[in-house]
Amino acid sequence: MAIVLRDLRLIQDGRILGPSDYSFENGSVGKASKPNSTDFEEVIDCSDFLASKGWIDLRCGLGEPGEEYRETVESLCQSLTASGFVQALIMPNTNPVIQSKNEVDFVLNKAKPHASELIVMGAVTKNSQGEDLTEILDMHYQSGLRFFGDGTKTLSNSDRYMKILQYLQKFDGVLFDHAYDPLLAIFGQMHEDVISTRLGMKGLPNLAEDIAIQRNLEILRYTGGRVHFQTINTAKGVELIRNAKKEGLNVTADSSIYQLIFSDSDLMTFDSNYKVKPPFRGIEDRSALIEGLKDGTIDAIVSNHQPQDFDSKFAEFDLAAFGMAGLQTFLPAMVKLSDELGWELLIEKITSGPERIVGARSESLTIFDPNEKWVYNEKTNRSLSSNNPWFGNELKGKVKFVVQKGQLIKIDE
Repeated sequence: MAIVLRDLRLIQDGRILGPSDYSFENGSVGKASKPNSTDFEEVIDCSDFLASKGWIDLRCGLGEPGEEYRETVESLCQSLTASGFVQALIMPNTNPVIQSKNEVDFVLNKAKPHASELIVMGAVTKNSQGEDLTEILDMHYQSGLRFFGDGTKTLSNSDRYMKILQYLQKFDGVLFDHAYDPLLAIFGQMHEDVISTRLGMKGLPNLAEDIAIQRNLEILRYTGGRVHFQTINTAKGVELIRNAKKEGLNVTADSSIYQLIFSDSDLMTFDSNYKVKPPFRGIEDRSALIEGLKDGTIDAIVSNHQPQDFDSKFAEFDLAAFGMAGLQTFLPAMVKLSDELGWELLIEKITSGPERIVGARSESLTIFDPNEKWVYNEKTNRSLSSNNPWFGNELKGKVKFVVQKGQLIKIDE
């Protein structure tokens, strides 16, 4: 028998539709033809909820294999489902690095029983060290990978960058690029500006990202191919990508949602949970990101989920690891941005935007309550890590149901 989702509002094609009644039956959702029928197994009041196609995250970290204490495949999949994501692109920065068929198949096989679907990004250089290339063609032809990059590491060797783009054109592969100049960023701890000087910390200048993006666009212009720039967060970077798109280069981009929420001023307390790469920048850069989202320069918003264990974060700021756990706080972050950007645009950046980059996927649905309050703590956390400044706080916005792989999954606390 079917389950009725009564008075549900659906965000689709840039509009909020409804409220309407929908039914879940035989593994799929459709318009309810007889909402008052006694044949329905259950009627769920969805008058306070919003729904959309299932969400996609294009940048997500994993610990397994090798660092299971940070995040296992199981805990990551559970976190993704609880956060409303039906698909996630996994970076290769595990131990060992995901750089051959063995590591790819290991992760994909462990993820099969779970509702969320993992897409693997294969490392393009051995151990993500930026020098010798991995077996790119082998990973594609034996495991079907189309997305490659070094994840949290940058590709600073221009010759390798050019050769990678040439290899990927053999099968319409996409290079995922976390662009920054490592020498300009060396020893950097936070955004370089007045606050970093006041705190006495070595800064990460905008220049480190801007020069790398400009160089890599020149290489793309020379070689052809496809590049997706990840976690851009400078005004100059947005402008460079905007101009590249106008020129017709095959380039897309994303930005981390927490870059839209926090700024370098949040680091005044030396809380290492705010230590991320790329770093939180200033008001001008945030304004450029907002404009880039609105005009389509930035195609997607990502969680940039980087789970870290307690010891890696509970240390002096300059010794603490970079990264923030960002899955279950993703919807509360969108709630904070909803007045400024609107739900229609926010949902587009985590559904059809990413879908244009990674391709179509199976029927799915994410249903959420933008007003429900809940506490993000040990009880509700699905990840093995809690390196987030909102941990222990009451948040607003909760995922209620996910339809994926023929299942209607209720998200319980």
